[in-house]
Amino acid sequence: MRPKVHKVVLAYSGGLDTSIIIPWLKENYGAEVIAFAADIGQGEELVGLEEKALQTGASKCIIEDLRDEFVREFVFPTLRAGAVYERKYLLGTSFARPLIARRQVEIAEQEGAEAVAHGCTGKGNDQVRFELAYKALNPTLKIIAPWREWDIKSREQEIDYAQDRKIPVTASREKIYSEDRNLWHLSHEGGLLEDPWNEPEERVYTLTVSPEKAPDRPQYVEIDFENGTPTAVDGRELPPAVLLEELNRIGGANAVGRVDLIENRLVGMKSRGIYETPGGTLLLAAHRELESLTLDRTTLHYKDILAGKYAEIVYNGQWFTPLRYAMDAFIDSTQERVTGRVRLKLYKGNVMIAGRRSPYSLYREDLATFGEDAVYNQKEAEGFINLFGLPSKVEGLLNLSGIRLTHYRERRCRDRES
Repeated sequence: MRPKVHKVVLAYSGGLDTSIIIPWLKENYGAEVIAFAADIGQGEELVGLEEKALQTGASKCIIEDLRDEFVREFVFPTLRAGAVYERKYLLGTSFARPLIARRQVEIAEQEGAEAVAHGCTGKGNDQVRFELAYKALNPTLKIIAPWREWDIKSREQEIDYAQDRKIPVTASREKIYSEDRNLWHLSHEGGLLEDPWNEPEERVYTLTVSPEKAPDRPQYVEIDFENGTPTAVDGRELPPAVLLEELNRIGGANAVGRVDLIENRLVGMKSRGIYETPGGTLLLAAHRELESLTLDRTTLHYKDILAGKYAEIVYNGQWFTPLRYAMDAFIDSTQERVTGRVRLKLYKGNVMIAGRRSPYSLYREDLATFGEDAVYNQKEAEGFINLFGLPSKVEGLLNLSGIRLTHYRERRCRDRES
């Protein structure tokens, strides 16, 4: 038995899934459907969205520009954390979901809706990200996840459902890829990409040119940071969303930011995704380089440990949790002096560091120089090495006495016996 629902707010993109969910909700719940779309950088995907939602049965379609909020409150904190999931994924879809869910809950409260709905499949991560946010922000709202209820089993059946109801969709049996786009990235899944041996077709890519078609001369770009937050590109101060758009343009034109990843989904299966994150790739490289210049060794190393955990909790949809808030407090402290400028050299998909500087730099040329200096007494290194190496010396003495053989000593004994 389905719960009684009079009004539901649907996280609406106008893609294949949510396009058929509007009539499905009306047919199966008899509920009024309010479609909500967050503009977080989908571009032309938003054109005609309101008209489409109303034509397919929504009583209202709310579209809000959340681009600066998205970059300022979700992208930049994750960047400052240095969070990368499983070595490659810059979390573009992961941290978009809590923003959409937060505003969706607010609209549900304003509109007097009893339920919220999403178009995530029962195999994916996004269902977890949406629903953990709903539960954290307003656990009294009912959650409707059509993919876990209806009899539709594939995207081909979704297309048939849409065609039967004359719902216009861009997906087809020839172009069956599932895509998610925002200011930070564009992801591609499904179709030929489901076989990890298949190389992505060039027509899959949208934000980036191929390395073969990138310019034959390198391009330089300079990025300024203030307390770990990007503020300017090539000396021009820019609002968050505009700054990211500019770096997307520069990185994409130089074939930067393509990732082909076999990832471990939270629900337990592996999946294959193709990601384009040109601007994010530049920002991450520059931010890491500035941290190398301004953070002391122990803080930098410990922050790298936390970065992996931060990526994991964002990927798993645990954005609105005490742990993330606590980690942000630590990260904010580490970023107090991550201020300065980094110069990058871009060439056919490669990102190289061409220069870095900061008023808080811990690098001292008079200490690092291989030339003559009056600051560092090289003789003092002997005492340091003796103390630092004392455990190794004790272990070596035990080896020589035969009390505790190491792999080295055991090998020497075998060599003599042979």
